[in-house]
Amino acid sequence: MKRKSSLLTAMLLSSSLMLAACGGGSASKTEESQQKAVKLEETGPLTINPEISSEQEILSKGPNGEDAFSAIKLQLTEEELAKIKEGKYKAAIVMHYTGNDYSTAQINGLKAAFERMGIEVVAVTDGQFKPEKQIADIETVLAKSPDIIVSLPVDPTSTAASFKKAAEAGVKLVFMDVPPTGLTAGKDYLSVVSSDNYGNGVAAAETMAKQLGGKGEIGVIFHDVDFFVNNQRVEAFETTIKEKYPDIEIVARGGITSPNDGEEVASGMLTKHNDLDGIFAIWDVPAEGVLAAARATGNEDLVITTVDLGTNAALDIASGGSIKGLGAQLPYDQGIAEAILAGQALLGKEVPPYVAVPGLSVTEENVLDAWQLVYRQPAPEVVQSAAK
Repeated sequence: MKRKSSLLTAMLLSSSLMLAACGGGSASKTEESQQKAVKLEETGPLTINPEISSEQEILSKGPNGEDAFSAIKLQLTEEELAKIKEGKYKAAIVMHYTGNDYSTAQINGLKAAFERMGIEVVAVTDGQFKPEKQIADIETVLAKSPDIIVSLPVDPTSTAASFKKAAEAGVKLVFMDVPPTGLTAGKDYLSVVSSDNYGNGVAAAETMAKQLGGKGEIGVIFHDVDFFVNNQRVEAFETTIKEKYPDIEIVARGGITSPNDGEEVASGMLTKHNDLDGIFAIWDVPAEGVLAAARATGNEDLVITTVDLGTNAALDIASGGSIKGLGAQLPYDQGIAEAILAGQALLGKEVPPYVAVPGLSVTEENVLDAWQLVYRQPAPEVVQSAAK
């Protein structure tokens, strides 16, 4: 089997791997991949990126079965922005984790949009994937009297009471990907914003099928935690394979509870099924573990697909490696959408309970353009060099 050059291996392994966001993760954050804030246009309505296709169908449903409202339709006019500025509002961003490309892009999108709205960001917190830390963060943030909190709950159940307290204090809540357990849209919180995770799962399945020529045996690595958006990805991937590609058989399934479990689970799969043709991993950091396992076991012809465009995944795709493609979220624009929804609510408007940003299918052919669309800036130099 053809082995990658030692240079590429060194580049990949030297990238600093950190935990990815559960249910919305992206690649590990390295010095080269840290995203710089992008300043939005100072005039005109505030919208998500107009380059995102408005014709793409959104396949995801909301956490309560709601039809998705496309984020492409959201906007604040210049007149509305001026009115919001008069209110001198404050916002806080209460993250589940901040150490990856996905979270950094969301935060940058939120900050850029809030700046155009004249809203002061009084806090950005890092829950470090610990419910007790995020609960403490919420208490700290509430002391700053924000009008808005945007957050991704570390644990929808254990953090629910703290978010309920914020809602009862009159704070307008917008959530990324999933709401806290027991809270009601339109009453306790405004809306949930996510990518089209079902659509991204479909994209990963279609790439897998294309690379395998429509036949083979594959494994699936899922998130062994009841997390709504990750469940959608796996359901979409498996349903697409089973219904459209009967000659591709899913012969192995394994769950992870930590992003770093991917290598161990993949190694077990490849030991038991040494002729496995492909593996789908729930997001890109576990996919990096699959990549490491494939190299360690000599299965470097393994086809890997996943969800989320981070630096290491982009690097392997660009270099023609084992990761052949993925479905990408657009976290910067998710952040803009979350801010717009908060702004609309401040103006007294009713907002949709579930909003989705279209996903993006990424392969070697479009990885550089995809990075530009996802993060609104050129891909890191290491990725550009690999693509050349």
